Amino acid sequence: MADNKKYVELVWAGKYDKYEKGEKRPIEKPNLPFQTVETVNKPRLKELEGGLFDTSQFYPENKYPKNYPKDWKNKLIWGDNKLAMSSLIKQGWAGKINLIYIDPPFFTGADFKIRTKIGDERIEKEPSIIEERAYRDTWSGGIASYLKYMYERLVLMRELLAENGSIYVHLDWHVGHYVKVMMDEIFGYENFRNEIVWWYKSSVHPQKDFQRFHDVILRYSKTDSYIYNTQYDPYSKATIRRFDRVDDEGKRYKEVMKRGERFIVYMKDQGLPAGDVWDLPFVIGTSQENLAFQTQKPEALLKRIILASSNPGDIVADFFCGSGTTLAVAEKLGRRWIGCDLSKFAIQVTRKRLLDIHNSKDLQNEGKKYDNPARPFELWNIGNYETVYWQEKQDEYLAFMLKLYQSQPLTGFRYLHGRKGDRAVHIGPLNAPVTMKEVEKVIIECRANNFIKADVLGWEWSYEVNELAKELAKKDGVDLRLIQFPSVNEIKASLVGFDLQLLEVPDQVVEKEISKYVKFPEVAYLEIETKIKEDKVKLKITDFQLAPTAELAEIAGKIKDSRELIDYWAVDWDYKGDTFHNQWQSFRVKKNPKVDYEATHKYEKKGEYQIMVKVVDVFGNDTNKVLKVRIK
Repeated sequence: MADNKKYVELVWAGKYDKYEKGEKRPIEKPNLPFQTVETVNKPRLKELEGGLFDTSQFYPENKYPKNYPKDWKNKLIWGDNKLAMSSLIKQGWAGKINLIYIDPPFFTGADFKIRTKIGDERIEKEPSIIEERAYRDTWSGGIASYLKYMYERLVLMRELLAENGSIYVHLDWHVGHYVKVMMDEIFGYENFRNEIVWWYKSSVHPQKDFQRFHDVILRYSKTDSYIYNTQYDPYSKATIRRFDRVDDEGKRYKEVMKRGERFIVYMKDQGLPAGDVWDLPFVIGTSQENLAFQTQKPEALLKRIILASSNPGDIVADFFCGSGTTLAVAEKLGRRWIGCDLSKFAIQVTRKRLLDIHNSKDLQNEGKKYDNPARPFELWNIGNYETVYWQEKQDEYLAFMLKLYQSQPLTGFRYLHGRKGDRAVHIGPLNAPVTMKEVEKVIIECRANNFIKADVLGWEWSYEVNELAKELAKKDGVDLRLIQFPSVNEIKASLVGFDLQLLEVPDQVVEKEISKYVKFPEVAYLEIETKIKEDKVKLKITDFQLAPTAELAEIAGKIKDSRELIDYWAVDWDYKGDTFHNQWQSFRVKKNPKVDYEATHKYEKKGEYQIMVKVVDVFGNDTNKVLKVRIK
């Protein structure tokens, strides 16, 4: 590179730490297992009375595009997109994705609070500890840390792209110019295709600046052999007026004189080839597709991108999927898709959007309803995080958290960090969810050392770590409790002398203040009533309680029924102890902001069955329960 006088590079603090200039820092590529948390093979097709939904039909396979494999399941991944992408590469996905669109954070210090509505009350929730750590790491070092964050991910995306693939990176004025130079380095200056300007109307009127009306979307290909399907803009009214005549077949034309001769010129049906300035409206509050998700992008924008740079049956990916616009549009246009997000709330919004996709607008037939269920998709969870994230200051972190929980440290164990009375204590990592694999190792170590009671403390939990983990421990004779750490802000507000650096050990901690103010609640509680009559089983959610938080305390007196905190619940009527198969669901939508609390199923054969119930709260966190029934 150094000998190439045309080579231009963007350098930031830390890019070449411990490496000579020109020697690129290798991108770490851990290979973590994916766990299939939920399989949605039968999305609901039509709404029935009482908020229930018929899920008896698959998407008709005879409607699949020609190049769409019948056994393919789309993938919705919860977790750090860097870990997800590196694991996909290690597991054979390199060179398989035809189109990537991302709408990453814009280095704005944006507000990532969750905003939702319960009844007539609006509620805000701070980001989870994992999200907060991720955002803090992204911006803590200014533009340098943001560029490092983007560089690592764009390198992985290039490796995932097929040889005919393209990537669209959606940015604004804060960082577009930096990322352009970075992408020239990663993808090659020669593979830059367009700087697309998305023009939209805005109601913000600055006093000392010109009003900003656009974002920028950078389009690159991986090679010079890429998919491109010309897109068209509709004719302007002025153009249509010029073609002022209509023939017997309804085609518009005009007459022109050239060198004394009269010619007929027809107006082409498809419109004018689209340029690099796109006049498309953003999602307004009254829009049918509005999901009240802060960074939601319009389906029309993604429709143009997906139609231009992919073909039916191709794989489209969005590793900052947010409210799921890319995935929903890919679904409607017959593309396969992979989506990923770090926020459980975003994953939940996307899951509901896909389950409710038949009620949304059809992108191929304007003014009509899509009226098809989503094709089968899976919800994936990245497992075994601890191999990556048990790192810096582990001893200090464990010592502080054990003290906060008023437990005594233990030595000589791998997963048992402390003891509180007769209960072993395990402290989950600060910047990763507690996984089922981690819980299994705690249980094994408990059994090997004669502990029959254990508390696992965590900031965030993988999807399957709830009632399923307790059932697993119970089989091995261990009484397991899953304990939620209070939020960082609650701890900071409660402790004298607390260092404002996130969870570093303070100089002094006052013991009485810990016991007085810092509470460690168990994770959500779910109670289900089961009634069996001949071959029918009726389930009823009778109680649902979330771990108390400051946000919930503000509206506690205004919620008449704690079950209003349920955003979605689903049932696998014949759970086999592996993957949850979504066979029935009820969830909140705009027109019906409450779920139905009862579900009924008729079994065709006698015998014993396991039923698994999955409940997701308004913040995106799930609680599972396994029930056993006998049909006589």
